[in-house]
Amino acid sequence: MKPVATYSKPPELYDGLRLHQNEQTGGCSPRVLEALARLRADQISVYPPYSTALAACAADLGLTEDRLVLVNGMDEGILALAVSYLQRGLDGAAAEVVIPQPAFEVFEVNADLMSARVVAVPPRPDFAFALEEVLAAITPRTRAVILTNPNNPTGVSVPLAAIRQIARAVPPSAIVLVDEAYIHFGGETFVPELEAYPQVVVGRTFSKAYGLAGLRIGLLAGHPETLLPMRRVVPVYSINVAAAVAIVAALDDREYVKDYVRQVTESRALFYDACRRWGVHYWPSAANFVLARTGDRTARVLERALERGIYLRDRSNEPGCAGCVRVTTGLVEHTRRAIAAMEEVLCAAP
Repeated sequence: MKPVATYSKPPELYDGLRLHQNEQTGGCSPRVLEALARLRADQISVYPPYSTALAACAADLGLTEDRLVLVNGMDEGILALAVSYLQRGLDGAAAEVVIPQPAFEVFEVNADLMSARVVAVPPRPDFAFALEEVLAAITPRTRAVILTNPNNPTGVSVPLAAIRQIARAVPPSAIVLVDEAYIHFGGETFVPELEAYPQVVVGRTFSKAYGLAGLRIGLLAGHPETLLPMRRVVPVYSINVAAAVAIVAALDDREYVKDYVRQVTESRALFYDACRRWGVHYWPSAANFVLARTGDRTARVLERALERGIYLRDRSNEPGCAGCVRVTTGLVEHTRRAIAAMEEVLCAAP
């Protein structure tokens, strides 16, 4: 029997500096806290309204509301896609889903839930997007292609021209999901292209740039007919009232997000400089993290950081990422602390 794919959550490490899960290291906007504090008891005791939150998200993306589905974090969006598009065909054959590697493990977990066949496309040595290999993996059984732009854990962007080519290559019944969880930190969004490519759905989360990971809210954007099967899967009251209120306040504070993105950009540059000083290979990132190959010193780097109350992420088990550590580059002061801890190992005498 084929082993069941499962996602192992990282240990619940909260009493320290969390640079291992790509979260917003500075917290949410103060306006979010103010909005949550204004919630009344009678608003919490009834099922939440979504019209204001939906309108705010639509305005932010420049789309009409019928082109959006709010979801309880992108995890729910990925599950909705799997249930909607990865069921077995009438002939009983398994659907195929093409996933360039490395990739978020939940993609495969949800495909496995539907007994779909995962066609994993191995990474190139430099992690440049493997367009030719993805196109070669598409067959008449393909029901979905899942892309992350920028990629996690590499931070490398997917060219929009590649997404267009893939959208033209998939069968008419297939969908292309572009997970733009980290798009606020770099790269180009596919949202303006959705009108011309109805088979493409863009996923967004508010866990990264907006700092709402604990409230669980995201969205799917695409053509109304493409979204319809997923809209039917998402529970009627999937988003809680706190998340619905918070997203409006978060979107209203553009300066807060702009300042955080500025710090992420500065943090990445600081980390690049440190890697060059250490002689450590890294991949220029368009996300709020950097992947670096620390090789046989990886375990010691993680251990020393942990001793300093800093949590980093070992990505050695990902395809092409042997000996690699991923570091969230958020607030500059946090990045400096991570660099100092890593330097104790990477600059130590052998």
